[in-house]
Amino acid sequence: MATVQVRYIVNDVDKAIQFYTRHLGFTLVMHPAPPFAMLSLNDLRLVLSAPNPSGGGGQPMPDGTQQTPGGWNRFAIEIKDISNKVDELRKAGVHFRNDIVTGAGGKQIIVEDPSGNPIELFEPLVPEARLDKQKEKNRSGL
Repeated sequence: MATVQVRYIVNDVDKAIQFYTRHLGFTLVMHPAPPFAMLSLNDLRLVLSAPNPSGGGGQPMPDGTQQTPGGWNRFAIEIKDISNKVDELRKAGVHFRNDIVTGAGGKQIIVEDPSGNPIELFEPLVPEARLDKQKEKNRSGL
């Protein structure tokens, strides 16, 4: 069951569904209309909205500003072997913004969905950076 929801504006919802389900392990929850879909991966619900003048999450702002994909805010997916995953995605023609970098908590790289939205792939190198360890702390009240 998802506990966090992120909305991404995408140019083509069908292409985005294919990308997230095929390459990153998401499950399609619903796709009731061409400009909208809902996917899930563990505790994350990913809502995909295409720019849509008639309503919904992709509608223009009150001043007429159109929503567009991209930017630098992103969610991260924990990966057990980032080098192998990156090789797999490169062979599939997936675009990356950078190469693998190593920081204090682990290795990371930014991959783009077909609309240019960033997703961080993260391989923790220390126990404190692991998502499952954080879950255990949250359950114990820490």
